[in-house]
Amino acid sequence: MGATILGWLTNQNRSSKAERRRSDKLKLARMAEREQRLERQNKRLQIIFRLTAALNATLNYERVLELGLDLVDGALAEQEDGNSSRTKSAVFLFEGDRLRIASARGFSMGDLRTTLPGKEGIIANALDGGDMCQTNDPALDPELKLLTALHISRVVICIPLTVGLKVYGLMLFANRRQDYFNKDRLLLLETVAQQVMIAMQNARLYGELEEEKERIVQIQDEERKKLARDLHDGPTQSVAAIAMRVNFARRLMQRDTKATIEELKKIEDLARQTTKEIRQMLFTLRPLILESKGLVPALEQLAGKMKEAYRQNIIIQASPEVAETLDANKQTVIFYIVEEAITNARKHAKANHVWVRMRRKGDISTLEVEDDGVGFNVGAIDVNYAQRGSLGLVNLRERVELINGLLEIDSVEGRGTHIFVTVPLTEKVAERLHRPGFAA
Repeated sequence: MGATILGWLTNQNRSSKAERRRSDKLKLARMAEREQRLERQNKRLQIIFRLTAALNATLNYERVLELGLDLVDGALAEQEDGNSSRTKSAVFLFEGDRLRIASARGFSMGDLRTTLPGKEGIIANALDGGDMCQTNDPALDPELKLLTALHISRVVICIPLTVGLKVYGLMLFANRRQDYFNKDRLLLLETVAQQVMIAMQNARLYGELEEEKERIVQIQDEERKKLARDLHDGPTQSVAAIAMRVNFARRLMQRDTKATIEELKKIEDLARQTTKEIRQMLFTLRPLILESKGLVPALEQLAGKMKEAYRQNIIIQASPEVAETLDANKQTVIFYIVEEAITNARKHAKANHVWVRMRRKGDISTLEVEDDGVGFNVGAIDVNYAQRGSLGLVNLRERVELINGLLEIDSVEGRGTHIFVTVPLTEKVAERLHRPGFAA
């Protein structure tokens, strides 16, 4: 009996030791698995950090696209089985209403020339839904099947590139292995797409800023040239004429006193006219009344000075309330649009009368400048601008662009000119204004 109990206790002890060994092995395996998982997560974070730093280091738009795909290749190559060499990737961007490949890895020259409408299949689903989409049968997709590089792929991932409500395009990734894009890799691709979109936005904003700086420099240069031309054609000529007449009067004084008095009177009139022209130029350079009283009083004062300096009749048909909803920047730009139009009507159209009208309809303000001058052929003037010294229409268009407006010019030779400017008062209306088929 004692031996039996001793044997049973021995077996139980052995069983307990075996159970503890199995438990210890299981704990060690779990610990090893956790360490591997943490190591993968750490590696993924390092990859994301590197690609974020690299993307943020460039402000070149094309370089961002190239670098984004290079970083995906490098990141996938560092993960586990090294199948990144079989991964094809591309960035599609909208060009008009179709998608074109802006940058790609593993696509043929024919594919690079192919454009897609983005209206069917997985591409349409990704663009419409704004989320990452996957297909395991790209050969049957109505648009993906047009790309020969994807004929041997078993899985395709599409990630839309969106900012707010604006869709710029998408990133596409394809692989021969249907199970290649696991959870970790999908997270990596989504992170890359987000960082590429941010970098693209930064690059675009930087590019637009550089273009705007160049345009401002050009506008300032043109304004300087315009001022130089106005000074040369106006006050400079008048001052030269005054000097010649003073010299003539001095010599005339010795022979004919009465004629000298008449000549001095003409010199006085010329000097007064020159003073008016200079004051007019100073007013247009910085109309202080625009800052203190607003747009409509400034236009009325401009009309008075044009009448005084050039005997040109400017009729302002607008109430001060019309301009109250316009911010200071828009009021300043509109003032110079009117000033440019009036100057063109005086110098080129030989107009006796110019009508300036302002109205407001909801979130849209409209400006009309109409004259009774000789008119012109708008198309012919645009074609010959490279050979012309005057840039009046260019100045008008650039100033209208500064306020996100829309410019229409209606002119017929012998029948005057009608300029119509539509000014949006909100960003929503500004977007709608530049859509095809807009009607105020």
